[in-house]
Amino acid sequence: MIKKYRGTIVPAITPLNADFSLDIDAVRRLLGLFRRHEVQPFILGTTGEAASLPVALKQEYVRQAGRLKEEGDVLYVGIGSNCLSDSVEAARFAFGEGADVVVATLPSYYALTEVQISGYFERLASKVGGPLIIYNIPATTHHSIPLSIIDRLSRHPLIVGTKDSERSEERLATSLSLWSGRADFSHFLGWAAKSGHALLNGGDGLVPSTGNFAPAVYRDMEKAVEVGDLEKVDQLQGLSDELGNSYQAGRTLGESLGALKKIMQDQGLCQGYMMPPL
Repeated sequence: MIKKYRGTIVPAITPLNADFSLDIDAVRRLLGLFRRHEVQPFILGTTGEAASLPVALKQEYVRQAGRLKEEGDVLYVGIGSNCLSDSVEAARFAFGEGADVVVATLPSYYALTEVQISGYFERLASKVGGPLIIYNIPATTHHSIPLSIIDRLSRHPLIVGTKDSERSEERLATSLSLWSGRADFSHFLGWAAKSGHALLNGGDGLVPSTGNFAPAVYRDMEKAVEVGDLEKVDQLQGLSDELGNSYQAGRTLGESLGALKKIMQDQGLCQGYMMPPL
Protein backbone atom coordinates (compact mmCIF):
# COMPACT_ATOMS: atom_id res chain seq x y z
CA MET A 1 0.00 0.00 0.00
CA ILE A 2 1.42 3.39 -1.04
CA LYS A 3 -0.07 6.21 0.97
CA LYS A 4 -0.36 9.79 -0.19
CA TYR A 5 1.46 11.17 2.86
CA ARG A 6 4.59 9.19 3.66
CA GLY A 7 8.38 9.26 3.81
CA THR A 8 10.82 11.45 5.69
CA ILE A 9 9.58 14.92 6.58
CA VAL A 10 12.36 17.06 8.03
CA PRO A 11 11.27 19.51 10.76
CA ALA A 12 13.24 22.41 9.34
CA ILE A 13 15.05 24.98 11.42
CA THR A 14 14.12 28.61 10.82
CA PRO A 15 17.30 30.26 9.48
CA LEU A 16 17.78 33.76 10.87
CA ASN A 17 19.97 36.78 10.27
CA ALA A 18 21.58 38.77 13.09
CA ASP A 19 18.61 41.17 13.14
CA PHE A 20 16.19 38.20 13.52
CA SER A 21 14.89 38.51 9.97
CA LEU A 22 14.52 35.42 7.79
CA ASP A 23 17.73 34.33 6.06
CA ILE A 24 16.29 33.75 2.60
CA ASP A 25 19.52 32.45 1.09
CA ALA A 26 19.66 29.79 3.82
CA VAL A 27 16.05 28.83 3.10
CA ARG A 28 17.07 28.15 -0.49
CA ARG A 29 20.08 26.07 0.62
CA LEU A 30 18.03 24.09 3.08
CA LEU A 31 15.15 23.25 0.77
CA GLY A 32 17.61 22.41 -1.99
CA LEU A 33 19.39 19.99 0.35
CA PHE A 34 16.12 18.28 1.20
CA ARG A 35 15.12 17.96 -2.43
CA ARG A 36 18.47 16.44 -3.43
CA HIS A 37 18.05 13.79 -0.76
CA GLU A 38 14.39 13.02 -1.53
CA VAL A 39 12.94 14.25 1.76
CA GLN A 40 10.23 16.85 2.33
CA PRO A 41 10.21 20.02 4.47
CA PHE A 42 8.05 20.64 7.52
CA ILE A 43 8.47 24.30 8.40
CA LEU A 44 7.30 26.18 11.51
CA GLY A 45 7.34 23.23 13.85
CA THR A 46 9.10 22.78 17.17
CA THR A 47 12.56 22.58 15.60
CA GLY A 48 11.68 25.72 13.66
CA GLU A 49 11.15 27.73 16.87
CA ALA A 50 7.58 28.43 15.74
CA ALA A 51 6.37 29.39 19.21
CA SER A 52 8.88 32.28 19.28
CA LEU A 53 8.42 33.68 15.78
CA PRO A 54 6.40 36.78 14.88
CA VAL A 55 3.54 36.33 12.42
CA ALA A 56 5.23 38.38 9.69
CA LEU A 57 8.32 36.19 9.75
CA LYS A 58 6.23 33.02 9.68
CA GLN A 59 4.37 34.31 6.65
CA GLU A 60 7.60 35.23 4.89
CA TYR A 61 8.96 31.71 5.49
CA VAL A 62 5.79 30.13 4.12
CA ARG A 63 5.85 32.49 1.14
CA GLN A 64 9.49 31.70 0.31
CA ALA A 65 9.00 27.94 0.75
CA GLY A 66 5.97 28.05 -1.53
CA ARG A 67 7.91 29.93 -4.21
CA LEU A 68 10.74 27.41 -4.06
CA LYS A 69 8.52 24.36 -4.54
CA GLU A 70 9.19 22.14 -7.54
CA GLU A 71 7.26 19.27 -9.06
CA GLY A 72 7.09 16.39 -6.60
CA ASP A 73 7.66 18.53 -3.51
CA VAL A 74 5.22 18.31 -0.62
CA LEU A 75 5.26 21.26 1.78
CA TYR A 76 4.13 20.75 5.39
CA VAL A 77 3.50 23.87 7.49
CA GLY A 78 2.96 24.15 11.24
CA ILE A 79 -0.01 26.26 12.36
CA GLY A 80 -0.04 25.53 16.09
CA SER A 81 -1.30 28.34 18.33
CA ASN A 82 -3.17 28.83 21.60
CA CYS A 83 -5.86 30.66 19.61
CA LEU A 84 -8.11 28.69 17.25
CA SER A 85 -8.77 31.61 14.91
CA ASP A 86 -5.02 32.34 14.63
CA SER A 87 -4.39 28.72 13.62
CA VAL A 88 -7.19 28.87 11.07
CA GLU A 89 -5.81 32.10 9.62
CA ALA A 90 -2.30 30.62 9.48
CA ALA A 91 -3.61 27.53 7.70
CA ARG A 92 -5.51 29.49 5.08
CA PHE A 93 -2.49 31.69 4.45
CA ALA A 94 -0.26 28.61 4.10
CA PHE A 95 -2.57 26.89 1.63
CA GLY A 96 -2.79 30.11 -0.34
CA GLU A 97 1.00 30.21 -0.65
CA GLY A 98 1.44 26.61 -1.78
CA ALA A 99 1.38 24.46 1.35
CA ASP A 100 0.09 20.94 0.79
CA VAL A 101 -0.61 19.98 4.41
CA VAL A 102 -0.86 21.88 7.71
CA VAL A 103 0.20 20.48 11.07
CA ALA A 104 -1.34 21.48 14.40
CA THR A 105 -0.52 20.91 18.05
CA LEU A 106 -2.99 21.37 20.87
CA PRO A 107 -3.18 24.74 22.61
CA SER A 108 -0.89 24.46 25.61
CA TYR A 109 -2.06 26.96 28.22
CA TYR A 110 -5.10 25.31 29.83
CA ALA A 111 -5.53 21.75 31.00
CA LEU A 112 -7.99 20.16 28.57
CA THR A 113 -10.52 17.37 28.88
CA GLU A 114 -10.90 14.71 26.21
CA VAL A 115 -14.10 16.38 25.05
CA GLN A 116 -12.27 19.70 24.65
CA ILE A 117 -9.34 18.07 22.80
CA SER A 118 -11.65 16.31 20.36
CA GLY A 119 -13.79 19.40 19.87
CA TYR A 120 -10.78 21.58 19.19
CA PHE A 121 -9.48 19.43 16.34
CA GLU A 122 -12.96 18.96 14.90
CA ARG A 123 -13.46 22.73 14.77
CA LEU A 124 -9.99 23.28 13.35
CA ALA A 125 -10.41 20.64 10.63
CA SER A 126 -13.77 22.11 9.62
CA LYS A 127 -12.22 25.55 9.07
CA VAL A 128 -8.67 25.17 7.70
CA GLY A 129 -9.67 24.35 4.13
CA GLY A 130 -7.17 21.58 3.44
CA PRO A 131 -5.41 18.45 4.78
CA LEU A 132 -4.54 18.54 8.50
CA ILE A 133 -2.10 16.45 10.55
CA ILE A 134 -2.52 16.16 14.33
CA TYR A 135 0.79 16.72 16.14
CA ASN A 136 1.21 15.09 19.55
CA ILE A 137 4.16 16.47 21.54
CA PRO A 138 3.61 16.36 25.31
CA ALA A 139 7.09 17.79 26.01
CA THR A 140 5.88 21.22 24.85
CA THR A 141 2.08 21.16 25.03
CA HIS A 142 1.89 19.25 28.34
CA HIS A 143 -0.90 17.12 26.89
CA SER A 144 -0.84 13.60 25.53
CA ILE A 145 -3.60 13.26 22.96
CA PRO A 146 -5.29 9.89 23.61
CA LEU A 147 -5.00 7.48 20.71
CA SER A 148 -8.74 6.76 20.94
CA ILE A 149 -9.40 10.43 20.16
CA ILE A 150 -6.96 10.50 17.25
CA ASP A 151 -8.51 7.31 15.86
CA ARG A 152 -11.98 8.84 16.03
CA LEU A 153 -10.75 12.08 14.45
CA SER A 154 -9.00 10.08 11.70
CA ARG A 155 -12.42 9.52 10.13
CA HIS A 156 -12.71 13.24 9.37
CA PRO A 157 -12.10 13.68 5.61
CA LEU A 158 -9.51 16.44 6.12
CA ILE A 159 -7.57 14.86 9.01
CA VAL A 160 -5.01 12.83 7.10
CA GLY A 161 -2.46 11.76 9.70
CA THR A 162 -0.69 12.20 12.99
CA LYS A 163 2.85 13.16 13.90
CA ASP A 164 3.74 11.64 17.26
CA SER A 165 6.70 12.76 19.37
CA GLU A 166 5.68 10.99 22.57
CA ARG A 167 8.36 8.57 23.67
CA SER A 168 6.25 5.55 24.54
CA GLU A 169 6.86 2.09 23.09
CA GLU A 170 3.34 0.99 24.03
CA ARG A 171 1.82 4.03 22.29
CA LEU A 172 3.93 3.41 19.19
CA ALA A 173 2.91 -0.24 19.00
CA THR A 174 -0.78 0.64 19.36
CA SER A 175 -0.51 3.40 16.77
CA LEU A 176 1.05 1.09 14.21
CA SER A 177 -1.60 -1.57 14.83
CA LEU A 178 -4.35 1.02 14.37
CA TRP A 179 -3.19 2.79 11.23
CA SER A 180 -0.58 0.84 9.29
CA GLY A 181 -3.35 -0.73 7.24
CA ARG A 182 -5.30 2.49 6.69
CA ALA A 183 -4.83 3.90 3.20
CA ASP A 184 -6.40 7.21 4.22
CA PHE A 185 -4.46 7.96 7.42
CA SER A 186 -0.71 8.21 8.01
CA HIS A 187 1.48 7.84 11.08
CA PHE A 188 4.70 9.87 11.26
CA LEU A 189 7.12 9.26 14.09
CA GLY A 190 8.96 12.13 15.76
CA TRP A 191 11.08 9.86 18.00
CA ALA A 192 14.32 9.33 16.11
CA ALA A 193 15.57 6.50 18.34
CA LYS A 194 12.72 4.29 17.08
CA SER A 195 12.92 5.25 13.41
CA GLY A 196 13.99 1.88 12.06
CA HIS A 197 11.56 0.00 14.30
CA ALA A 198 8.64 2.15 13.18
CA LEU A 199 9.39 1.78 9.48
CA LEU A 200 9.87 -1.98 9.77
CA ASN A 201 6.52 -2.34 11.53
CA GLY A 202 4.27 -0.37 9.24
CA GLY A 203 5.04 3.26 10.04
CA ASP A 204 4.49 5.66 7.18
CA GLY A 205 7.25 8.16 7.80
CA LEU A 206 9.70 9.92 10.07
CA VAL A 207 10.13 13.48 11.31
CA PRO A 208 13.81 13.62 12.43
CA SER A 209 15.45 16.93 13.35
CA THR A 210 18.83 15.39 12.45
CA GLY A 211 17.56 15.40 8.87
CA ASN A 212 18.36 19.13 8.80
CA PHE A 213 22.02 18.28 8.22
CA ALA A 214 22.01 14.52 7.50
CA PRO A 215 18.90 13.78 5.43
CA ALA A 216 20.59 10.92 3.57
CA VAL A 217 20.53 8.80 6.73
CA TYR A 218 16.74 8.64 6.69
CA ARG A 219 16.36 8.37 2.93
CA ASP A 220 18.75 5.42 2.98
CA MET A 221 16.94 3.89 5.97
CA GLU A 222 13.65 3.99 4.06
CA LYS A 223 15.27 2.31 1.08
CA ALA A 224 16.87 -0.37 3.28
CA VAL A 225 13.45 -1.12 4.81
CA GLU A 226 11.91 -1.41 1.34
CA VAL A 227 14.40 -4.14 0.32
CA GLY A 228 14.44 -5.84 3.73
CA ASP A 229 18.09 -5.08 4.49
CA LEU A 230 17.84 -5.32 8.28
CA GLU A 231 21.59 -5.01 8.82
CA LYS A 232 21.61 -1.70 6.93
CA VAL A 233 18.60 -0.45 8.88
CA ASP A 234 20.37 -1.25 12.15
CA GLN A 235 23.56 0.46 10.97
CA LEU A 236 21.68 3.61 9.97
CA GLN A 237 19.73 3.64 13.23
CA GLY A 238 23.03 3.61 15.08
CA LEU A 239 24.29 6.51 12.98
CA SER A 240 21.07 8.44 13.61
CA ASP A 241 21.48 7.89 17.35
CA GLU A 242 25.08 9.08 17.26
CA LEU A 243 24.28 12.21 15.26
CA GLY A 244 21.28 13.04 17.43
CA ASN A 245 23.30 12.72 20.61
CA SER A 246 25.90 15.13 19.21
CA TYR A 247 23.52 18.05 19.77
CA GLN A 248 20.83 16.69 22.10
CA ALA A 249 22.64 14.79 24.86
CA GLY A 250 22.78 16.71 28.14
CA ARG A 251 20.86 19.69 26.76
CA THR A 252 17.34 21.03 27.12
CA LEU A 253 15.20 21.05 23.99
CA GLY A 254 15.89 24.75 23.44
CA GLU A 255 19.63 24.32 23.97
CA SER A 256 19.71 21.39 21.54
CA LEU A 257 18.15 23.55 18.81
CA GLY A 258 20.95 26.08 19.24
CA ALA A 259 23.52 23.28 19.02
CA LEU A 260 21.77 21.97 15.89
CA LYS A 261 22.08 25.36 14.24
CA LYS A 262 25.78 25.48 15.19
CA ILE A 263 26.38 22.16 13.42
CA MET A 264 24.51 23.47 10.40
CA GLN A 265 26.46 26.73 10.50
CA ASP A 266 29.70 24.75 10.42
CA GLN A 267 28.40 23.01 7.28
CA GLY A 268 27.54 26.31 5.60
CA LEU A 269 23.79 25.73 5.71
CA CYS A 270 22.69 28.61 7.93
CA GLN A 271 23.81 31.11 10.55
CA GLY A 272 23.69 30.28 14.24
CA TYR A 273 21.19 32.90 15.41
CA MET A 274 18.25 31.86 17.57
CA MET A 275 15.06 33.81 18.16
CA PRO A 276 14.68 34.99 21.79
CA PRO A 277 14.17 33.56 24.35
CA LEU A 278 16.37 30.76 23.00
